[in-house]
Amino acid sequence: MYETILYEVRETVGYITLNRPDRYNAFNEKMSSELLSVLREVRKDRGIRAVVIRGSGKAFCSGQDLKDIVGVERSLGESVEKRYNPMVMAIHELEKPVIASVNGVAAGAGAGLALACDYVIAARSASFVIAFINVGLSLDTATSFHLVRTIGLKRAFALAALGERLPAETAYQWGLITEVVEDEKLEEATQSLALKLANQAPRALALIKRLLLRSFERSYEEGLKYELYYQEIAGRTKDYKEGVQAFVEKRKPNFTGE
Repeated sequence: MYETILYEVRETVGYITLNRPDRYNAFNEKMSSELLSVLREVRKDRGIRAVVIRGSGKAFCSGQDLKDIVGVERSLGESVEKRYNPMVMAIHELEKPVIASVNGVAAGAGAGLALACDYVIAARSASFVIAFINVGLSLDTATSFHLVRTIGLKRAFALAALGERLPAETAYQWGLITEVVEDEKLEEATQSLALKLANQAPRALALIKRLLLRSFERSYEEGLKYELYYQEIAGRTKDYKEGVQAFVEKRKPNFTGE
């Protein structure tokens, strides 16, 4: 069905694999279009309760495929508007947890894609490069949003202005990513994490994600109001009743998303 990505569903988890390994999974127009398409498919599928985005071969994603645009006159603003912005917005608005499983380099738009995900687990040999400056460009793919909010202005400026490689271990120590594992354990750790999230209460997870991502734009008082409102919504679900009953009965809850 897709030419540049692989997509499969296992145990309520959707696995999206960027599949241009000979180009280090760099974005061409086809791959960005297909990734957006599969994210929309995931959104509509109620049977999918968690999503993993990963790369085939040696890289997660090396950003825009520069060979794809050499000698081509194009509006970069239009490209960002039609390709990259919808992609990260789809992740941002998806009411399901999205995991970036970073097996190698995540550079430029590839780094932006990883950071747009809700949970970033990386192999110890992986690295992140905010590489736009290296070809004379500014930032896109929501990197300006995520960098400042996770590592602060000074470190964000250094990464963006110097375009240097940031090892996964340092990225973890700075709070840019969530977890680092040994290379040979990445697949197993990713699958275990995905299943753990998939077994949580879907509606509650969606509300938590929405609260956290939008907390940046709200005052303290507004945050309290939205917590009240969303807690009321969660408290009316069957999953809440199941969670309480399971706690009383000292068993694991069976959340259904209702």
